[in-house]
Amino acid sequence: MNLQFMLFILINGLSQGMVLFIIASGLSLVFGVLRVINFAHGSLYMIGAFMAFSLSSLFAGKTLFAFLMLMLLVPPGVAILGLGLEVSLFRRIYHKEHLLQLLLTYSLVLILDGLTRLIWGGQIRNVPRPEVLAGSLDLFGLYFPSYNLFLLIVGPLLAAGLWYLLYRSRAGNYIRAAVTFPAMLGALGVNVPRVMTWTFMLGCFLAGLGGVFMSALANIDLSIGMERIIECFAVVVIGGLGSVGGAMLGSLIIGVGVAFIQIYFSRMALVFPYVIMALVLIIRPWGLFGKPER
Repeated sequence: MNLQFMLFILINGLSQGMVLFIIASGLSLVFGVLRVINFAHGSLYMIGAFMAFSLSSLFAGKTLFAFLMLMLLVPPGVAILGLGLEVSLFRRIYHKEHLLQLLLTYSLVLILDGLTRLIWGGQIRNVPRPEVLAGSLDLFGLYFPSYNLFLLIVGPLLAAGLWYLLYRSRAGNYIRAAVTFPAMLGALGVNVPRVMTWTFMLGCFLAGLGGVFMSALANIDLSIGMERIIECFAVVVIGGLGSVGGAMLGSLIIGVGVAFIQIYFSRMALVFPYVIMALVLIIRPWGLFGKPER
């Protein structure tokens, strides 16, 4: 096995990990701040991918302008859908027992998946990559897919932006305070329900953005939501609740690990994320970057 092939697998695993990070960071944020097990997060990601498919046809596909429009329009669209869900449903299950949350969000998965099938059908879809990112890039005599390299740039930039938002901005202070000191935050005049709504919308925005990027990386169908949400839960457990760095590390472990295991032990690729998750739960139950709750 030559060096170029090994690096190609590595780049592919890293790029898959970056998309997984974008989606899982939204789930980690909602789970960590709102304490809601949102099983429907994967369906929101799937809807974002199908919205990208529809808009790519509207904007004539392969131009850079079309792809930028997908990035600008789809995530806010999914966030607005999330706003409707938060106001009508999720607001009623905050601080409820996890079994009730799981039942409600799984019911929502069935509804959203059914609506997606009704609107887009059950066929496999794909979104063309913009021409500027469709080819390969020569790096030191080795050729790598331009789109995968693009994702390797976008992922860390987004992680830095999320870290700044959560730990260096007033909005981030409100979000983190809403977890542990909601009454005190309300006494200071902050509208705590509004903070929680915006946090939920941010998680949905990230799910939609992940759907845009994945739609140009691989084929999309009705199964991608369920497949991805299970991986996202593994990422959250591995990295720790509400941790941007933990979500990044967990996503890279799963993305790169699965990419290489598919080459050598293809049957083990499906269980690899859950083996890592189980090991982390045994050794460090609060996650690699998480903090134990008191």
